[in-house]
Amino acid sequence: MAVIGTAFALNILFNIPVWAGVLFTGLSTLLLLGLQRYGVRKLEILIALLVFVMAACFFGEMSYVKPPAADVLKGMFIPRLSGQGATGAAIALLGALVMPHNLFLHSALVLSRKIPTSVRGINDACRYFLIESGFALFVAFLINVAVISVSGTVCSDKNLSKDGVEQCSDLTLNSASFLLKNVLGKSSSTVYAIALLASGQSSTITGTYAGQYIMQGFLDLKMRKWIRNLVTRCIAITPSLIVSIIGGSSGAGRLIIIASMILSFELPFALIPLLKFSSSTTKMGPHKNSIYIIVFSWILGMGIIGINIYYLTTGFIHWLTHNDLPKVGSVFIGILVFPLMAIYIFSVVYLVFRKDTVVTFIEPTKLDAIAQKQMEDGHGNSDKAFELKHVPYREDLADIPLPR
Repeated sequence: MAVIGTAFALNILFNIPVWAGVLFTGLSTLLLLGLQRYGVRKLEILIALLVFVMAACFFGEMSYVKPPAADVLKGMFIPRLSGQGATGAAIALLGALVMPHNLFLHSALVLSRKIPTSVRGINDACRYFLIESGFALFVAFLINVAVISVSGTVCSDKNLSKDGVEQCSDLTLNSASFLLKNVLGKSSSTVYAIALLASGQSSTITGTYAGQYIMQGFLDLKMRKWIRNLVTRCIAITPSLIVSIIGGSSGAGRLIIIASMILSFELPFALIPLLKFSSSTTKMGPHKNSIYIIVFSWILGMGIIGINIYYLTTGFIHWLTHNDLPKVGSVFIGILVFPLMAIYIFSVVYLVFRKDTVVTFIEPTKLDAIAQKQMEDGHGNSDKAFELKHVPYREDLADIPLPR
């Protein structure tokens, strides 16, 4: 998704073919990830700068267009979906805003922070991590508000040309640049492309970085950093490269929407375990979430799951009853797809109600040097009530250069 966004930006700025932009994006991401050797902070600063450039460009566009402030505020707090495909677009926007792999990435980056070993120190650190991630999501939300406000203001203009109306009816990342160029001028299209380039590069870097942690943390695939970066990049750009070669710009634009919707459908499988683990005493001990965070986060999580299931069922039933295929074909597709939808819903329900009684939190024994050494080496203390036969130990979960 981010790869295609960067490819579109290069196409707008330098008239590079989309497929060539996909290849260039993969290469540039590998070069930027080379900053890992200088420490994770350098990479975080680079991503922050890219986000700042993106925000400055989109807010600059917003200040030029001047959307009605009352309508913007109303749309922020009173959700409303109107028009064909509005629900699908909202789900795609949700998947692009809260990417499930970034949940793993933020959890892994926590390891690079200096954290006190006391209960109060760890609780304070958890609170600061909550503020940090909340601020990042809030900035992303404001950027999306700016993007939607600019697009909505331009498309609702009464003096919009016939070509502009056609572009607004099927607005993609690529067609948006031509719309802005025709309505607001060439400079507006250039600013949009720069913002799209910064957005694509930051998302591509974080996606590759998250893939590294997942490969080593979950799959236990240990390899050299440059090989791991190359493998994750090749896996990421292959679908985008194939679609951009076969389908061109239009196919690549549709792939972004499909990929964003898939991310939204995948979100429960990352969100539910995170909510359950961070709210469990057996996993977190005294550092678990407060009751207020537990209630609020589960309400949001259930809302996301409900929207996904609602769109899956209603969208597929609508397609099944309004497609142009013969009845035999519709029945055959229904027989294939309905079991898959049932498996998806059952898997989500299973994750919600599955009980996990395995104790992973071990109360540290600071006064006992031998017990402390056993814990650091990954061995449980036999004198403790919460004894673990084996505690997996890795020198570093993802080779993060810890701050000195």
